[in-house]
Amino acid sequence: MAVTTMPSLDAHRLRADFPIFEQRFHGKPLAFLDSAASAQKPRAVLEAMTTFYETSYANVHRSVYQLAEMATEALESSRETVRGFLNAASPREVVFVRNATEGINLVAYAWGLSNLGPGDVVIATELEHHSNFVPWQYIARRTGASFRILPLDDGGELRLDALDGLAGDGRVKVVAVGVVSNALGTVNPVEQLAAWAHDRGAVVVADAAQAAPHRRVDVQALGCDFLAVSAHKMCGPSGVGALWGRAELLERMEPFLLGGHMIRSVGDEASSWAELPHKFEAGTAPMAEAVGFAAAVDYVQGVGLDAIERHEHELAAYALGRLAELPWVTTYGPPADRRAGIVSFDVDGVHPHDVAQVLDFEGVAIRAGHHCCQPLMRRLGVTATSRASFYLYTVPEEIDRLVTGLHKARKVFA
Repeated sequence: MAVTTMPSLDAHRLRADFPIFEQRFHGKPLAFLDSAASAQKPRAVLEAMTTFYETSYANVHRSVYQLAEMATEALESSRETVRGFLNAASPREVVFVRNATEGINLVAYAWGLSNLGPGDVVIATELEHHSNFVPWQYIARRTGASFRILPLDDGGELRLDALDGLAGDGRVKVVAVGVVSNALGTVNPVEQLAAWAHDRGAVVVADAAQAAPHRRVDVQALGCDFLAVSAHKMCGPSGVGALWGRAELLERMEPFLLGGHMIRSVGDEASSWAELPHKFEAGTAPMAEAVGFAAAVDYVQGVGLDAIERHEHELAAYALGRLAELPWVTTYGPPADRRAGIVSFDVDGVHPHDVAQVLDFEGVAIRAGHHCCQPLMRRLGVTATSRASFYLYTVPEEIDRLVTGLHKARKVFA
């Protein structure tokens, strides 16, 4: 009989790859529980970028001298790495952008302005980060389309049974959905939403910024039409991300930004555009950042995305169990097996900012606020929550320190 070995990782060992953990804060070792906002960087990423700057730096796609050709090769090799990571059909479908927010805005402007109008319906979920909510709300208003919100159930999961009623008699053109909620960690059924949307001729815009660091993201399996990721959330540098889009859609879209590199020819009266993906990459590319992005992809794949996902499920279960011991703490969202490593909570009578400040003095870093999800906060009946988020370098002892710090916060402010 075959024996199946579950993937695992050694978070204590991996922490040695991250220089940030060599520091102390307020005299205490760092418990970094804010990876949903941005992840820490391993030496492999820092060294890859330093090596590029020291040995291969020049502007890309512009010159024929050897150094520039080396830089261009590094950029395009990084694009191929990202293509493989997302399982895109072609590197032509991978556009480098500053972050997932810019990628989604690219779609909203370059696709939305040309394809939406009165009588059309745009649907975003109640879980969305503002990055996949506000652009569609804005473009819908500009084009006269109707903007509607897919609600949650009381467990923090999407109510797919509300879709047909939400669509009504309008023409559904866009469904915007996050693969993983940055506030609750909810893993959304993107495949089901995509099937429903495609039956109605709509496109699906997936925000995978919170998913890509923690689980496999396969654009073909998800069935979406556009998908955006940010490198900084998955151990890569800030200032670079990727937009994936189906080539047939990208080819029909107008450019989002205009200027150098993205042109084929420029005349006195009109200009024509470069081939994909360069049509959407105006100006100097984020070259060193793209190299760091590829190094981050290699790093997380080396650790193993299945192992990372399993590790985070275990941490989420442990955290929810520890917080359940505190009757004055309310947690939000689905069970651990249906969420990523994110736990949002509220301490009775203590503002989340005060909770975060007390925890900081204990060397524990969490996020406090609305997490760029104000519609979700209204649904939960709060203005803000405290959020602890985990990653491949998080260890259970840090959750214990979180709980100890919460006792201190309550003692100070109760």
